[in-house]
Parts: sequence; structure tokens; C-alpha cells
Amino acid sequence: MDAMGSPRIPGAGSDRDMSSSRLMENADDAVRALAPEAEDAMLRAIDGLGELQHEDGHWCGELEGDSILQSEYVLMKWIIEQEAAPVADGRGPEVLERIVETLRTQQRDDGGWGQFPGAGIDLSATVKGYFVLKLYGDDPDASHMRRARAAVLDLGGAERVNTWTNFFLACLGQVSWNAVPAIPPEIVLLPRWFYFHLDKISAWTRTMILPLSLVTTFRPVRRLDASQGIDELFTSDRDRHRLLMRADVPGGWRAFFAAVDRGLKMLHRLGGSPWRRRAIDRSFEWIRRRAGQDGAAATDGVGAIFPPMVYWQVVLKTMGHARDHPFVARAERELDAFMLEAERDDGAPGPIRLQPCFSPVWDTGIALYALTDCGLDLDDPRCDRAARWLREKECRFQGDWARNLKSDVSHSGWYFEYHNAWYPDVDDTAMVAMALYRTGGDSNVAAAKRGLAWMRAMQNDDGGWAAFDRTIDRPILEYIPFADHNAMQDPSCPDITGRVLECFSWMGITNADPTVRKAIDYVKRHQEPEGCWYGRWGVNYIYGTWQSVIGPIRCGENPRQPWIQKAAAWLESVQKADGSFGETARSYEDRSLMGTGPSTASQTAWAAMTLQEIRGADHPSVMKAIRWLCDTQLDADAAADPERSPDGDPAGSWCETEFTGTGFPKVFYLRYHLYRHSFPLMAIGRWLEARRG
Repeated sequence: MDAMGSPRIPGAGSDRDMSSSRLMENADDAVRALAPEAEDAMLRAIDGLGELQHEDGHWCGELEGDSILQSEYVLMKWIIEQEAAPVADGRGPEVLERIVETLRTQQRDDGGWGQFPGAGIDLSATVKGYFVLKLYGDDPDASHMRRARAAVLDLGGAERVNTWTNFFLACLGQVSWNAVPAIPPEIVLLPRWFYFHLDKISAWTRTMILPLSLVTTFRPVRRLDASQGIDELFTSDRDRHRLLMRADVPGGWRAFFAAVDRGLKMLHRLGGSPWRRRAIDRSFEWIRRRAGQDGAAATDGVGAIFPPMVYWQVVLKTMGHARDHPFVARAERELDAFMLEAERDDGAPGPIRLQPCFSPVWDTGIALYALTDCGLDLDDPRCDRAARWLREKECRFQGDWARNLKSDVSHSGWYFEYHNAWYPDVDDTAMVAMALYRTGGDSNVAAAKRGLAWMRAMQNDDGGWAAFDRTIDRPILEYIPFADHNAMQDPSCPDITGRVLECFSWMGITNADPTVRKAIDYVKRHQEPEGCWYGRWGVNYIYGTWQSVIGPIRCGENPRQPWIQKAAAWLESVQKADGSFGETARSYEDRSLMGTGPSTASQTAWAAMTLQEIRGADHPSVMKAIRWLCDTQLDADAAADPERSPDGDPAGSWCETEFTGTGFPKVFYLRYHLYRHSFPLMAIGRWLEARRG
């Protein structure tokens, strides 16, 4: 093998030289043939992306989740008795009926609902879907309801749903509150040295469990007619009245947490601790501040994400706030902004679907970075407007993240949404900082450097970076009964760590820097035996490998090192004959599926960029991927064809129906509607940039 790991060709002399010469000529011919097509594809993609840019400079594509967004919204409105007038603008029950229409279209042929197209049946989603359809008059004996019921019973019955589903069922009288994990509001009073403390769990979990702690304290129940209930989905009446501990928790810890839960429920029956009133008040104030009700920080709602914003409405109703109270009015307005209302061919109102949140900062950072990879900069008005918009979103507020830092640092980062000042995150900050730095201009560069300083301070002791906090891994927290969303913590992950390194590299920071060296060591420690990396925030091993490899190389790691060559070999092993890549989110549950799945433009782009960084732009694996992207780009005719462009994408984009984003692995996945625009453009732009030298 030579230094690059390629097999040596036997023989020597002129025959070998002539053969090598012919191979080089063929490669050069292939590059010359591809380059003009790639140039045309890049220009079309730039134009297509430009069509989607808002006047003020930002991008915000649809962020698509699964059926639980529809079912949980509807169930919440029933819990707070607003099903007859669900929105504040005066519209009636037809709004929820249009949401239910979307839910019906998401039911699978086997009767269940899944987390993404091609996923298995999700028990909790199916129970909620069935429940909603029954509330809206679907006959339990109808074929689609029989199939749904059979799917639930085959999976063990509705008593096996996850914790978060049981909260909805308890509020609507379908299970006892004893079947729901106890979450005492006193957790807000715990000292920081306590193993379980709000500062030691993930930011998103904080925003979810404090509202739920108040709900479990007051235990609201809306009694439904027997005909509206879902008794038929349970296999055991006894299990509707007790907490079923998770089977994936080791036996000793399962017994421990079961005992803790029993003790907390006994304490509840006795009226709670002496500090209960204080805990309720403190919890409510904590949530109120993060909902932006005190005016101290700009936010689009509690955590600016769907789950806590839903729970907050239940809290407000439970604690006696009238619908015309400013807190309630704002909470409704912010959550209802997630609605996407379709229109029928005749102009009549169509189905309504909900998004889990907005993604404008993320989408704009990626789009701007892609444009800079195509050679555009501050002189281009599209880049200038985007950079100005991103600078305005710089977050200088001291949020929850500051409580876990060892030293003071200037407050500078970016969040994901339109407004979420309590929760800037490292991933968005790295992406935006790279985009601003590459766009150029004193103001942009200065903002990028402020973000870099904040990211330095956010590095974890293990060398990696997490999303929202500086933290350490506490595995026992994952055994808590209400931790079955698979994201109780926010530990370091290779994909964010790699992106931070890529950001550092643009600002001249190399692997000689101790912070970078520590991060690279972290990335190397977390490489999978196959040579790839797990993707925490994107699907899955293709995403993780892309993020984990490029940053270290750009910081000065030699791509000829065995660990990096192993990554390239893995990617090449999963590349399809046509040059494309694809990976299903099922690979989170089944490692045998890693790197396999329907081809997608975004995953092909990630792999192409990674292989180019390791192998070079002229390598066949890279050129095949770029060729596939060029060949599958939508032209004007394809963009106008609903079958070839079902989402109505403009010419210059790509068609992609798969979910390639990850919210909570094994629990909730995302389809970013701008990924299929920005990442292929980024890959093609980088390939052409490398060809230009």
C-alpha cells in the first residue's frame, strides 16, 4: 500500500508510466466535462436560493416534524376546554378539524403513525392519533381505526406509551395520575451541589419539566364521555393506575427510582413539602421569565419550541388564568404562529400542519455560508442583507448557559429561532460565525470573533462541545422515569465539536492551540469502529462523519492519518453506484443500516464535502457525487411538475422528501426544507472553488 492506502500496481517502466498517463488524461477529461455543468448548476442554485430569501435578508424554510405536533396540539386544546374556539382570532372548531385532516393523512396503511416516512410504528404517536380521531367522531369500527387499535395492542397497549404521552392521557382522564412520574416543583429549590439540579440537565428538558411539575402538582382532569375515551387501547386496567418503570433501565436503578417515585407521590398525598407553596411560586416565575413575560429577554415562547409552549398553556389554565389574561393571550399567539395553513385548489381553506419551532438563524447561517463557498461576499446584496440580519440577531443576554461557566466571558452567541435570548447555542453560533467571517467586512468579522470567544468558554472538560451548556455527562440522569425522551442531558457530541473546529480554522486557529488539540482528541476518541461518527443533530453517521472530519483537517490534521483515511473508506463503502448517498433515521436503532437508505441531496452533499477534504476534488468518489447532484437538480420543467417537485421548490433546487434532521434520536426527527437547497449548493461551490485553486 502507498501512503494514501491505495494498492501498488505491479511492474515498472514505460508500460506503467503510459497507463498512469492515460488514467490521468481520462480523469482530466472527466473534470473538464463536469466543471461547466457544475458551474451552471451552481448559478441555478444561487438563483433558486435567492428566490427564497426574505426582503430583510433572512431565510426560513419549513421545519417539518411528525404527527405528534398535530395530535398534541389538539389534545391540549381539549384539556384546556378550547376545542370550540381554539384560536383567539374568532375562528371556531373548523381550525382543529383542519389539523385533524392533516393527522389523518399521516396515518400509515398498517394503521399506525411513525416518526418519519419509512419508520416503524410509534406506539405513543399512534395512541395519540387514535385518541384525536375518536374525539372527532371517527367510528372505532371503521377499518382505519381497527388497524390503529390492532397496532397499539400488538405493541403492548396504551399503558406502554412514553411519559410525555401519559401527561396528556392523565389530563383527559384516561389514566390515573399515579401512572405518571412524579415531578415535584421543589426541584427548582434544590441546591446546586445536588446531583439532580436544573443546571445539570439539558436546556430543553428544563423548559419542559418545570411546566409539567406544576401540572403534576395540581393534577387537572377533564372528564370525557365514555364514548370519547380509549379504554379499548389498554390491555390491563391495573397498569392504568400505576407507574410502569422503563425496561431499558438497569434493575437496581429501576428499583431505586420506583421507590423515589412512590415516596414523592406519598408526599403529594400528604400535601407536599413545607416548601411547596414557595416551590410553586418559584417554578411559575422561572417559566414566566423564560416565556419573556417580564420583558427582560426577547423570546418566541418558553424555550421557543413546541413542547414547553404546549405545557405552558395547560399550566396557565390549571392555575386559573383567564383567556384574556396577557400571559394566556401571548402564549396562544406564539404557539399558533407555528401553524402552516394550506389552501385547496378552489381557494378554500385546506389542512393545517404545525411546526415544532422556527429555524431562521440556522437556515440563514447555512445559506450565507453556502453562498460564500460559491465565491460571493459582502459585495453581493444577498450576502450583505443576510449578514446584516444575522448581526442583528447576535445575542448579548446572559441566559441559562452562564450558570455553568467557570469564568466570565462576554455574552455573544446566536440562537436557532427568531427570538430565544435565554438559549443561544454553540452549533448556531459556529455556523453563523463562519458565514459572517467569510462574508467579510469589519462589523461581520468582529461579530464572528465575539462568537468565537464565547465558544471557547463553552468547551467541556472532555474536549468537546454540547449544544446549549457547558456540562459533563451524568449517565444516571438518563434513568429517571421521565427521561424517556432520550435527551435528558446535553453532553458533548462529535458533530458540534467538529463544526466548532471548522469555525476556528477560518480564524487562523490551528491544531497547535491547546483548545483545538483537546477537541481533536475528543473527536478521535468517539470514532466508531467502522470509521464513521454518530450524528446527534443530523441523520446520522453520514452527518456525524461530515462534521467530525472537516474541522480537524482544516485545523491542520493531516488527512493521510489512518483515522481520517478510515473515515473516507467508510464513506466510499456506502456510496451508491450512481455516486449518491443516503441514510435512513432507522440507523439510530439498527447499526446494520448505518449509511444506507434512500438517496438524498443533503446527505450526498455532506459526503461529497467530506471526501473532497480527504481525497481531493479530482477523486472519483467526489466527482461521482457532484455529478449526481448536477444530474438531479430541478430544472424549470421539473420544478413546475408537482410529482417531481412535490414541495413546490424553485428551479435550481433538489427534491428531497426524507427526514435528515435529528431532534431527539429514536424519538423525534426533522425535515429541514432548506437543507436540500443550501447543502448541495455548498458542495458544488466547494468543488468548483477547489478546481479554481
